[in-house]
Amino acid sequence: MKKTTIFGIVTIVVFLVVGFFAFSESKIEYSDFQKASENHKTCQVKGNWIKDKEAKFDATTNQFVFYMKDENNSEMKVVLDGARPNNFEMAESVVAKGKVKDGYFHAKEVLTKCPSKYEGKGENLKQSGI
Repeated sequence: MKKTTIFGIVTIVVFLVVGFFAFSESKIEYSDFQKASENHKTCQVKGNWIKDKEAKFDATTNQFVFYMKDENNSEMKVVLDGARPNNFEMAESVVAKGKVKDGYFHAKEVLTKCPSKYEGKGENLKQSGI
């Protein structure tokens, strides 16, 4: 075989392997805290912020810490690398992406679902005859 053919085959194989690992990392499953504790993989946990427990940003470590209750009512401390997400105080629900380690959920990202300013408008329009 020619060197260029071998180089082409090796390049294709490298791209396929890199693509496979990039895809497997981007495919993050939904879980709860119990399953996340057991499998030690990166996952997404949907739940609610426990507003009566402490939520604070530590500027020295650049981490936001809060407590969350998943959909099965399991509570866990969540530590996010970075600042408090936008509209966190108004969030109806929270999705934390990360993994459980050292007894808490270490989040790489936290997404918030806030109430829509458009919800309920259709009901009012129907009642008013519009």
